[in-house]
This record gives sequence, C-alpha cells and structure tokens, in this order.
Amino acid sequence: MSAVLLALETSCDETAVAVLEGFGNVLAHEVLSQAPIHAEFGGVVPEVASRNHLEALPHMVNRALGRCGCALRDLSAVAATTGPGLAAALIVGASAGKGLALGAGLPFLAINHLEGHLLSPFFGEPEIPPHTALIVSGGHTLLFDVEGFSRYRLLGRTRDDAAGEAFDKIAKLLGLGYPGGEAIDILAKDGDPARYHFPRGMADSGDFQFSFSGLKTSVRRFLERGELFDIRDVCASVQAAIVDVLVEKSFRAMHENHRTILSISGGVSANSALKNKAESCAFNESVILRTAPQGLHTDNALMIAYAAAHHFAAGARQGMESDIVPNFCEKDFGRQPDRVGVLQS
Repeated sequence: MSAVLLALETSCDETAVAVLEGFGNVLAHEVLSQAPIHAEFGGVVPEVASRNHLEALPHMVNRALGRCGCALRDLSAVAATTGPGLAAALIVGASAGKGLALGAGLPFLAINHLEGHLLSPFFGEPEIPPHTALIVSGGHTLLFDVEGFSRYRLLGRTRDDAAGEAFDKIAKLLGLGYPGGEAIDILAKDGDPARYHFPRGMADSGDFQFSFSGLKTSVRRFLERGELFDIRDVCASVQAAIVDVLVEKSFRAMHENHRTILSISGGVSANSALKNKAESCAFNESVILRTAPQGLHTDNALMIAYAAAHHFAAGARQGMESDIVPNFCEKDFGRQPDRVGVLQS
C-alpha cells in the first residue's frame, strides 16, 4: 500500500497544504498566496507572513483532509518545510507539522524547501534520474549536478542577489510594484531584448557562480541619466541579461558533467524567456529539458510532499528533533536526521 503524506509549506508568503498518495496521486492541494498583502509594502514582511500563516493553516489542513476523506490516523507521516526561508514563517509550518504528527503518533519528516524545488520537475516518478539541476527563485540561484535522489553536488550559486530578487528589485526601480518578475515578463514580450545592453554578471568567470547585483546597479544608473526610454525594451533587455547567463552556465555544466537531462525549477522557471531559450537550446542539442508541472513552479506543498515521499520510501522516519534552518546549508541538503544523503563538493 502506498504511503499517504500530509505536507505543509510556509517558508515565505505562500501558505500551502497537500495530501499525496505514493509519488503522484494528488488527494488534496491548496495554496494561499499573500502576494496582494505584501504588495502594499513592496516586499515580504516576515511578521505579517507568519501571522497570516497562523490564521490560515489550521483551516487549510482541515479542508485538505476533508476533501480527500482522510483522518490524521489514516496518514503514513506528516512533513513540513523546515528551511530555507523566513524564520518567522518556517516555524509556523514546522511547529504545526510536529504537533499534528505527535498528536496522531505519526512520523514527522523535515523537508528542505530547495530539495522540493529540485525534485519537482520529476513529480509523480519513483526514480530521480542523473541530471543537471538549476534552481532559480526569488531567494536562490543554485546549480547542481544530480546523481539521483539525495545525491546532489553543488556546482555554483549566486554571490549576491538571486535572479528572482534581481527581477523584483529592478521592477521596483521601474515602478512596476511587487512581485516584479511577472510584470517584467509581461512587458518584455512586446520589447526588443537587444535595444539596451546590460551586463551579464560573471558570464566569463569560467565557473558556475552567478551575480546579479551589478545588473541592478546598471539599471539604476541608466535610469538616473534621465533619458527617455521604452519600458518594454528595458524589461526585455534586463530579462535577456539574466536569462542568457542562466541558460549558458546550465548547459555548460550539463556538458561538463556528461548529463543529457537539464531540469529548471523554482518560481523564475515560469519566466517565458527562460523557458523559450532553454527549450530552443535543448532542441538544438538533443537534450531533455524538464520543468515542474503547471502550478508547481512557485512555492507549494505538493513538491514538499513529493520530496517527503522519496525520503519516506528510503527509510526516513524521525525528524521531530529537527530545527528550522532559515539559511541554505549545503551540508544538510538532501539529509534526514536518521539517513544522510551523499554530498560532494
């Protein structure tokens, strides 16, 4: 009989709950976004996020269990995101998950938010194939070589701003509000990506590191000159500067590690320019490109449930002693308290 897992996700400003049977039978899936609330502040306010998680989560859990006709005692385990993310937000979901597991006498699984993203392009599959993985979101830009489930080797990461963070900061400079990535993507569709040249950070560094803070500075200085400009062309040019580096380094990493599959996950993976350029390169080079199914690009609990299903199948059971880990920690990536994945650096 397949395991049935309840998963909670509260790492940032989405409150999410999912119930998953096995690796792909979705019994319930709910996401409540707080983006409209935080838009008033121009970004996520941790205290506001945690307060809204506290208010919404109990109702969402009850609805999810009711929707699939499950009681807590019918579950195999409870999982929750314990990091990375906002500490005030993480503690809500992690505490709720532990409380539910403890009360029902179930195992609790502490799941890494980024591992959820990394695995999401393979949702529904019991095996994770060797591949190169790009995780690109509002808070993270990471490139991994993946041998299989729990066997991840970090190749590179951003030295400063993440790609999604750069989108948001540049959108704010352009007066487009929060969140900014989608607004830039929409305007860029009618713009000329070659109209303005903005720097491709670390494009020629010879490694797999990223940097996007220089792009933000370049756009700010461009705007300070006070010249007339077409905002659609600026958006298209900014987007091209980010996408070019992401795709070039991802494909180079794939070739150097002799992989034939590239996965792209995280909120920025929904960006149309990134998707189109990656698809074009994959077609030209006969590479398999994997992205998350619709609805699993941004933060959600199904990806957490899917990661938990792999850990549960591999024998992980006890995570009650685990604490939240707000910052990305390479040594703990892919790890469970009683089962340590193989990490190389």
